[in-house]
Amino acid sequence: MTEALFWSAIAALAYTFAGYPAMMWALARVCPRPPRRADIRPRVTVLVAAYNEAAVIAGRIENCLALDYAPDRLEIVVASDGSTDATVDVARRHERPRRPGPAVRVIAYPWRRGKPSVLNETIPRCHGDIVVLADARQRYDADAVRRLVENFADPAVGAVSGELQLVNDSGVAVGDGVGAYWRYEKLIRRSESALDSTVGATGAIYAIRRHLFEPMAADTLLDDVLIPVRIARRGYRVVFDDRARAWDRAVSTARQEYTRKVRTIGGVAQLFAREPWLLLPGHRLWLQAVSHKLLRLVAPFLLLAALGTAALLARHSAFYTAALTAQLVLYGAAAAGALVRHRDGRLARLLAIPYAFCLLNYTTLVALARFATGRHSVQWRKAADATPVKAA
Repeated sequence: MTEALFWSAIAALAYTFAGYPAMMWALARVCPRPPRRADIRPRVTVLVAAYNEAAVIAGRIENCLALDYAPDRLEIVVASDGSTDATVDVARRHERPRRPGPAVRVIAYPWRRGKPSVLNETIPRCHGDIVVLADARQRYDADAVRRLVENFADPAVGAVSGELQLVNDSGVAVGDGVGAYWRYEKLIRRSESALDSTVGATGAIYAIRRHLFEPMAADTLLDDVLIPVRIARRGYRVVFDDRARAWDRAVSTARQEYTRKVRTIGGVAQLFAREPWLLLPGHRLWLQAVSHKLLRLVAPFLLLAALGTAALLARHSAFYTAALTAQLVLYGAAAAGALVRHRDGRLARLLAIPYAFCLLNYTTLVALARFATGRHSVQWRKAADATPVKAA
């Protein structure tokens, strides 16, 4: 019984973090189904939801005005969620009608309710047939919106996610810890997209057909997952296009990364609680939802099961002693990674990977506990360092 539990946990972990990504990558190579792309020009609204972003909102609007898209087909909407600083005043200095250039509108809501309420009220007021959801902090490449829109030439496509590129304080793409995790995630999303649909989108840069938007509960934690999966449920594809890039600085502290992940994972738990159809076989997102999202929530318990059963079996077998030792080495490397995470060098970069893996699973436990006790807040907080990165 103990051996069966050990091997079941190991098999499930191997499938979750290696088997499923490898399977999707192989299937995407063998039988890809890329969306039909074309250089089309529908009306587009770039919607920036903001709360107390006075320091960066002017630069964000200017970045949107510099987009390589037909000016008479582009609208920029800044929706302030009850900002108490100068966000609205700064944004309104850029407000203008459509001619000449793109239209810029500012919608100021009187009190803070959270991003879902802002989207529920603002998306129906947008003029674009395609709505691009954006944040204030990130910056887009000039061709980002055009690349997103090209995918909507395929009538089967209902939502398109772009790629978030993380850079360090020197402006160089990050390569360890969080950066490695992002590349791993993007490999999975790219493979899922090539086959049919990915689960969710990158919150900093994704686009939807406006008429497919469904209002969501005011306490929704992850609009960038809920909106796309509901679109997929209606029979449309959700695709990933890494040509459409947004740029942001990687969070500079473990605390910031921890806070962000706790909220994200709590949102995934909320998603399954409110959208149980994702767990039912027979629809297009079942395999992706279970393998990419649900098993990640179970992973910390699988790790604990593997560790506990190996400890029990190690007394009777050299193999299980080795299995226990390997797990302890992993956790020791993660602890060492936490100690040297602010240092440079090959060893620090190597240790950043087990550290990021263990941090992910620890935050999953915390997120599930907070979700179970109702302690997640819908109101988002910006990172302490609000300095935006320039687009490439």
